Amino acid sequence: MRDTFFGFTAAGLIALMGSAASAEVTLRFAHVDPDDWQSSKKGAAAQMFKQIVEGQSDMTVEIFPAGALGNEDEIVSQVQEGLVQVGMVSGAMSKVCKPAAVLDIPYTFADATVAWEVLDGPFGAELAEACEAKTGLKTLAYGETGFRNFTNGTRPIRTPEDMAGLKFRVQPIPLYLELVKGLGGEPTPIAWTELPNALATGVVDGQENPVGVIYNNGLHKLQKYMTLDGHVYGVDFLVMSTETFDMLSPEQQAVVTRAAVVAGNFGRSIQQWNTAGGISAVQEEGMEVYVPTAEELAQFREAAQPAVKEWLAGDLGADAEWIEKLDAAVADATD
Repeated sequence: MRDTFFGFTAAGLIALMGSAASAEVTLRFAHVDPDDWQSSKKGAAAQMFKQIVEGQSDMTVEIFPAGALGNEDEIVSQVQEGLVQVGMVSGAMSKVCKPAAVLDIPYTFADATVAWEVLDGPFGAELAEACEAKTGLKTLAYGETGFRNFTNGTRPIRTPEDMAGLKFRVQPIPLYLELVKGLGGEPTPIAWTELPNALATGVVDGQENPVGVIYNNGLHKLQKYMTLDGHVYGVDFLVMSTETFDMLSPEQQAVVTRAAVVAGNFGRSIQQWNTAGGISAVQEEGMEVYVPTAEELAQFREAAQPAVKEWLAGDLGADAEWIEKLDAAVADATD
């Protein structure tokens, strides 16, 4: 598939380069979420981006949703190579720009408004510059994949002590392994496609995901309890290669930048909407939802953060300073 895709899009890149001077530009926008803007934050962002760009310029935007051009890692690579002009990715960004991994430090953001202030302020701008220097990817705006929460089928989880002895499916990412171990649970890496069967057969007792993902994929039907601990705030990166951006005229760059910011905020709003509605929906269908108190959340934070930060500092090496930079930005946003 990659070779065929390369042959197809290389011609598209040549067309983009040849037509930039005449302002006849087609931007391919790829993401892995469904296209439906009402249920998909990336789908909503992509469609908003398209409407603004096409409405305020003579550029055209072609959207490739639902992984039509590959997974997130492939999309990142394609944007870097100029085969796709715009991409919206989440976890894949930290694989090519390690400092972005600090955003996954558990219990960093008290709520979404704090995350928005940090990402849309000096810290987010500095992180974008650092990632652009490392990857050649310009972060045009930040979106949101939502706060991740624990579910299980055994008992309510109100404090870290309630995690003891429970097996939780996690992504095969060391940070998440350290997170669950720090809380006293047993992390079990399992592919997303195998999760429903693993829950149904008792291979694992629980899992963790944003509310919208849990509800839209029917995971609440396989689990009895949800704890809204919001341990990790997922971030979407709306990116374009620096090379592609520089091919655009100043007027086109202004439109693209403006469209990206509005698109990122629209995606955030859709994610917030689906989270609020998802909480009500899972409760109506029989799931017990628990909201930890501030004191209980402090226990989760104190149990999980030290191990994760220690592991992450070692993995980041010279970039470990980003941990302190994020802590300082969050402190400023919550003063």
